[in-house]
Amino acid sequence: MKFCKILIIFFTSMSLFSCAFKNIESYSEQLPKLDISKYFSGNTEAYGMLQDRSGKVTRRFTVKMFGVYKDNVLTLNEVFTFDDGEKQNRDWVVTFKDGNNFTAKAGDVIGIASGKQFGNAVSMSYVLRIPYNGSTIDVSVDDWMYLIDEKSLINVSKINKFGFNVAKLTIGFRKL
Repeated sequence: MKFCKILIIFFTSMSLFSCAFKNIESYSEQLPKLDISKYFSGNTEAYGMLQDRSGKVTRRFTVKMFGVYKDNVLTLNEVFTFDDGEKQNRDWVVTFKDGNNFTAKAGDVIGIASGKQFGNAVSMSYVLRIPYNGSTIDVSVDDWMYLIDEKSLINVSKINKFGFNVAKLTIGFRKL
């Protein structure tokens, strides 16, 4: 019984400790400043990989993107081409509440994604419906983007199901 209490305290404190490092506001002073309404306006290219929970690369892909920003709304079209030849499209509609907070919708996003941008970083959380074994499953996605320089952006996404990490997505973006 005492061992169970120790485990609960350990995992609770680790959870709280890890959240401290995920505070988006802590990036406020980091430069260059990332404003996704500007970064994703126009043409952007990307490349990336999906890894399973063991770290094995399961898919590779490239992305061509085109965005238009008007009246506090960014409309972003993404065309993915996977290493097996499969193509997927995703259209995002991102609505900015102010300079730091936004919401986003896409056809395969369940509900509304919520996001924040501070300094050179963006975080966004949402539930994504993905194809799986002839059906679909809903997974939680925790996106973190970091602007490296004016044209280079890195995105790391943790993908979870039932609170367990099931995959990791890494994408490198290049503003054209």
